Amino acid sequence: MTGQKHSMNEIISPCGSADLPMIYEIINESAHAYQGVIPADRWHEPYMPMAELISEIGKGVRFYGSYEGNRLVGVMGIQDVKDVTLIRHAYVRTECRNQGIGRRLLTHLNQLTIRPVLIGTWKAAIWAVRFYEKNGFVLLGEDEKNLVLKIYWTVPDRQIEESAVLANQRWRDHAHNSPEPAAVGAFPPSLRNGATSRSAVAVRAKTSC
Repeated sequence: MTGQKHSMNEIISPCGSADLPMIYEIINESAHAYQGVIPADRWHEPYMPMAELISEIGKGVRFYGSYEGNRLVGVMGIQDVKDVTLIRHAYVRTECRNQGIGRRLLTHLNQLTIRPVLIGTWKAAIWAVRFYEKNGFVLLGEDEKNLVLKIYWTVPDRQIEESAVLANQRWRDHAHNSPEPAAVGAFPPSLRNGATSRSAVAVRAKTSC
């Protein structure tokens, strides 16, 4: 196995097709933390069926894993969408949490892109929001969150309503350097024209998303 060595036993490396059963296992075992926390109509068992996982990979999600020896202990996906990079499906085995695995995966994936990075999670998963904030990401406001979810993700309105989005410094630099209002200026220039009209709709309809 080739990859970046982070400790005596840990290597972060791209996942291969042979890792698919372990990725599925880790996601669904770790996702039990959401049960009873996110709205009941958003929870299902398994949390991510194998067919959905395969579909996500087919849509361009590239998984990286934290390996201790030959054992996969944590996974995190990365996906380029339009002019940003999304961090997707970040999970660590329950027994391996609080050991810095998620932080090292996030740092590694951040180094793979020069694009602005966005991360979506459940707003009720306070521990996840705080983890990303501790690692330099900032929570987007409700209007901006609704807008970016519609542009960069393919999720139902109900999920948009219950989601949070966090952004890194490169995303925030777009807003800081733009003379346009923050809700529009946060977007890369190639998307601003479309964002302007969608922003107006999002502001008017924010309570019905």
